[in-house]
Amino acid sequence: MSGRRLLTLLWLGAALAVLASGCGSTSAVQYTATGTAKCLRDKGFKHVTTDRHKVGFIAGVAENGGIKAAAPSGNVLTIAFAQNATDAPSTKQAFRDNASPFYKKHMSDIMESQQNAVLVWTTAPSQDLLNTVLACLGS
Repeated sequence: MSGRRLLTLLWLGAALAVLASGCGSTSAVQYTATGTAKCLRDKGFKHVTTDRHKVGFIAGVAENGGIKAAAPSGNVLTIAFAQNATDAPSTKQAFRDNASPFYKKHMSDIMESQQNAVLVWTTAPSQDLLNTVLACLGS
């Protein structure tokens, strides 16, 4: 076998290995605003909206929509659904860049991401409340 053909086969094998491992694959489930809103309502959240004019700028322009909702405790949640998990860090950075000085100091307490969903609260949520919302993402 020629060196060139062997090199081609090695590159092809490497590419197949990457695809088989899921890298570059879009098969992962992407969370969406419409798929999450009903579950939040069912869990007692109030004022749940996916209206892009009401969820705030960042969530309003997110590829897979946005949600704004108030937990039963009154803690307001905004979720921006990025196109995919790879885009979530830039969505988190957009929230950081546009936060008021008060919220910038607390972003590590009030912001969380799960795959393509970026959650931002007005105050740090309890673990139970966070778990409830994370469970709703897959709905």
